Amino acid sequence: MEHYQARLDGVFQALADPTRRAVLGRLGKGPASISDLAKPFDMALPSFMKHIRLLEESGWISTAKQGRVRTCAIEKKQFAAVESWLSEQRAIWEARTDRLEKFVLSEEKPE
Repeated sequence: MEHYQARLDGVFQALADPTRRAVLGRLGKGPASISDLAKPFDMALPSFMKHIRLLEESGWISTAKQGRVRTCAIEKKQFAAVESWLSEQRAIWEARTDRLEKFVLSEEKPE
């Protein structure tokens, strides 16, 4: 369980930055080279590479080098991990609101 939580921490930490979210959004359209991904951002390539490394370390993307070009692609398995966690949270909160609704309705009935 602790390993699962640590993995989720990294997954959500990667999503905490708007640059990384934009990179993931772009990669949702298909693989792209790092230079293409970096074009819209006003930052030096070494700074941009920190974002790429964090995304790769957290499992959101994979990179492959062909010649001098490094290409990034999205890894769909992380979406499944996030969806699983969100589904668990949704079930917890829906159960809580269902219990609250039952309580409120039972208090409203005249005796």
